[in-house]
Amino acid sequence: MSENQLTELSKDFAVCVIRLGGKIRDNKLGGGLANQLLRSGTSIGANIHEANYASSRADFINKFQIALKECHEAEYWLDVFYRSGILTENDYKDSSARCSRIRAMLIASLNTAKANADQQ
Repeated sequence: MSENQLTELSKDFAVCVIRLGGKIRDNKLGGGLANQLLRSGTSIGANIHEANYASSRADFINKFQIALKECHEAEYWLDVFYRSGILTENDYKDSSARCSRIRAMLIASLNTAKANADQQ
């Protein structure tokens, strides 16, 4: 897995979330909560991008841990919007699969970074 691949996937996910945010805002039930998904979904990529310019390995790990935390939050909101009928099954499955892939890559990267930090 390359960091560039993770960066691109997170950018694609951010675009997906922005588009979903528009759909959610159109629904009176979810409109006020759309910002929750928008913030967490776009924050993932921003933190991954920041990690590429980390000042230390600890800073890199911290940025990736924040990205992982935001990924978990985005998954939560996607599930809530789907269960409430605001997101269609197709939108939910697509966005959830994207988020899950990013989460798995973040976990693998964090495990590697932590193992490398322990060896030093």
